[in-house]
Amino acid sequence: MSWSIDQLPDLSGQVALVTGANSGIGEPTAQALGAAGANVYLACRSAERAEAARARMEQAVPDGQFQFVHLDLADLASVRTCVEEFARREERLDLLINNAGVMIPPYTKTKDGFELQFGTNHLGHFALTAQLINMITSTPSSRVVTVSSMAHRFGRLRFDDLQRTRSYNRWLTYGQSKVANLFFSFELQRRLIAAGHQTLSIAAHPGWARTNLTAFSRSIDWIAVLLAQSATAGAAPTIRAATDPDATAGSYYGPRWLEIRGGAVKVRSTRYSQRQDIAHKLWLVSEELTGTQLLN
Repeated sequence: MSWSIDQLPDLSGQVALVTGANSGIGEPTAQALGAAGANVYLACRSAERAEAARARMEQAVPDGQFQFVHLDLADLASVRTCVEEFARREERLDLLINNAGVMIPPYTKTKDGFELQFGTNHLGHFALTAQLINMITSTPSSRVVTVSSMAHRFGRLRFDDLQRTRSYNRWLTYGQSKVANLFFSFELQRRLIAAGHQTLSIAAHPGWARTNLTAFSRSIDWIAVLLAQSATAGAAPTIRAATDPDATAGSYYGPRWLEIRGGAVKVRSTRYSQRQDIAHKLWLVSEELTGTQLLN
């Protein structure tokens, strides 16, 4: 069936949490969910930027429900505090959108000593999902949407050096974090099914969208002027994954035209990203590194 971002189902009564909702594709994702009636939590590191984004959303959607909750995915203590605060406010979670991320920074470590891209893009979201999973699975028709990237195509997991302490290439490390997002999304769906839960785990990627993720590379910005689509258009695959009634378990959405731009459609990931043996190993390593268990 055809799908349009302008024809979302009524989400009244539903609760959504969007990480990184103050910029990039996170902001239009949160705004679209709020316009469809959901009570949307903007889970962001900066309260100032989140409040500015909330003001923009409330201006665009006067009757929307948008709330801020602090979350720094590069700090596992912040993840725990975010979950505790969210649980004090809500008893259900219909949509968890694992969207936030960092892209190609100089070598940096998280507060817990992980390489920043792997620690934020994958481990932070793994820990967040693990601590919210009981609320998610107890909510009927709930979904977990994890945002990956075209960069997953050159991503490989180096289990002997996941933190890239011996050799750091910012692009290859970004690819590692993005293929980890897919391994996580696909393995989460397998484990949800095995546990008898109806929750869907779905992945998405924005293609090439003009966002602040490319701040560390001016050359990308020049090319983006020619090829990239808007952040709003880049959010469409995530929004479809979160709301399309016909979306299926373990699916992956991206832009139609060469996966760079265009309407949101189902796309295929690499064969490597679909290897269950690697996904299983990453899951166990992620539990050990974050100190959390998820559907074990």
